[in-house]
Amino acid sequence: MYCLHSQYFRKTLELKMEISHKFQLKTELLRSSTVRGLKHCSNSMNCAEIRGEDDRSRSVVIKEFDIATLGSLCVDIVLNVPRLPPASFEERKAYMEQLSASRPDKLYWEAGGNCNIAIAAARLGLHCLTIGQVGNEIYGRFLLDVLHDEGISMVGISEENDAVTSSSASYETLLCWVMVDPLQRHGFCSGADFGKEPGFSWVSTLSGEVHMAIKQSKILFCSGYGFDELSPGLLVSALEYAVEVGTSIFFDPGPRGKAFFNGTPEQKRALDQFLKMSDVLLLTSEEAESLTGISNPIQAGQELLRKGLRTKWVIVKMGPKGSILITTKSISCVPGFKVNVSDTVGCGDSFVAAIAFGFLHGMPTVNTLVLANAVGAATAMGCGAGRNVATLEKSIDVMRVSSLNEDDSLWNEIFDEKFDTSEITLLSRAIINGSNDRLNRVSLQKVISEVLPKLETVREQKIVPP
Repeated sequence: MYCLHSQYFRKTLELKMEISHKFQLKTELLRSSTVRGLKHCSNSMNCAEIRGEDDRSRSVVIKEFDIATLGSLCVDIVLNVPRLPPASFEERKAYMEQLSASRPDKLYWEAGGNCNIAIAAARLGLHCLTIGQVGNEIYGRFLLDVLHDEGISMVGISEENDAVTSSSASYETLLCWVMVDPLQRHGFCSGADFGKEPGFSWVSTLSGEVHMAIKQSKILFCSGYGFDELSPGLLVSALEYAVEVGTSIFFDPGPRGKAFFNGTPEQKRALDQFLKMSDVLLLTSEEAESLTGISNPIQAGQELLRKGLRTKWVIVKMGPKGSILITTKSISCVPGFKVNVSDTVGCGDSFVAAIAFGFLHGMPTVNTLVLANAVGAATAMGCGAGRNVATLEKSIDVMRVSSLNEDDSLWNEIFDEKFDTSEITLLSRAIINGSNDRLNRVSLQKVISEVLPKLETVREQKIVPP
């Protein structure tokens, strides 16, 4: 196994907490270090990002990283195919075995999974950390090189004494085959789809380095794909620790959410905990309906908000149609941007990164959605995810062009319901600022004028490459 834990890293982190609230670490460790590519911000922040009544009594802790992702680190193998993988379990398994019989050309490799979120967030100027399992083989080294080049830190998920009881493949880097047919539809296939147990079920506890990484991060992002790798109990332990140390939880159940909603008792309990204890929930409109039985995306979001114990934002993604952000006091609706779409892989991950940016910078909810829609659209203009997700420049360009995919009939249909709120805000390209009954229209130009200066500041500081 490629060991990602080191005595050096452990001692350094301990000293940081004991000596000072302001510290500086080397931006590069030797390749033999078990935390390769660790890039720390030079000026740490004495900011706990304490949010909510239940967090006020906590002591301030150093939050050096803006966002940490948990699990789901993989290498995507992106291939153009005449047809997508078959639907049946056995046929898909045979299909994947045929694909993996020989090593594909490196030309088709790309960082995938939660790497997409980390890369997109880093390009927005956020300090990012990934927590996961990477093997000591050619794919693992490729993935670590990509993260290193993007200035993203990496911490291994397991303790050195965790024992593997299954095949040695459990130590290897996860590969995900991404198939694209002539109609630009996507099919995904990986070893995680066929195992009865989580891929890294041998990971029994969270290491000290993982605890420290969660404690030093303002946001911990988790997704339903994490259940493919880690046991529900282990994921819940990460959730509980994040709550304990004042780290905000972002959770995107993804397509796995529906399966776990009807899964084992342990899966159901874990999903329920994440839905209740997360600060921010992110779902597609289809996923929101599958978890609530409510077809209207706003009503479904409000139902999830009511059931949440700590939930502050529920965000419903509707692809090119736009997105909706629901809080206890308001509903914000933003149409998507019109762009020439090349590939939609990674758009949702890029969207999450921008939501994190808005959340951490205290941006208004409408402004946050505009940024997220722009970053997602900029990613759609490229080919594939990983290093091909939106750059800062492309995101700025999308906002400057300001071409909205407005569809009044869609929003009228959504609004044709009763909602438990007095304020609904809808973004419009027309220069109309004002209220009509419950509907408050805000012009795109006004929001863009407020968002662009923040991104220009990121660019001027040269935190990320253009």
